[in-house]
Parts: sequence; C-alpha cells; structure tokens
Amino acid sequence: MNNNTNANQNVYLEDRKKLTVSGVEHVDKFNENIIVIVSTNGLITIKGENLNINKLNLDDANLKIEGQIDSIVYSNKSFNSKKGLLKNMFK
Repeated sequence: MNNNTNANQNVYLEDRKKLTVSGVEHVDKFNENIIVIVSTNGLITIKGENLNINKLNLDDANLKIEGQIDSIVYSNKSFNSKKGLLKNMFK
C-alpha cells in the first residue's frame, strides 16, 4: 500500500451515473449497492444502485464506475488488511 498522503487524487462525477476516481490502490469491497476503495488518501465508500466497475487499472491507479450513485463518503483512516477494516468498523 502506498502511504504517500501527498499523492494526487481526483474524483469526477458525471450526472450521478458515471464516476472516475484516480489514486486507487485497490477495491476492498464491491457489489451492486456499495463499493469500498482503498486510495492513496484513505477510504472512499460509494453507495448506490446497479453499481458496476467498468474499468479498474491499478497500473495507472484509475477506476471507472457506472450506476446510480447516491453517496460518496471519504475517510482519512487507512486500513492495511480486512482484519483492520473489521476491527475499526466495530469499535
């Protein structure tokens, strides 16, 4: 995991139906209603309906999502593993 908090990260939302995110390290969770992304600057949680990852390119750290996007939530917390994610969720 890249711990460089100064890395550039951009989020571009078009018509609440197309989302492009840069600075993506990996996708932690994904289904048609929620996507949790680990990014260079922390976690990003996207909620909506019929969410679909159209492109995930970890070489250039970009992610493209389509679907009805209802919310985007940012967290400064950085998780190194799923165990850490679960531990922090149930604090």
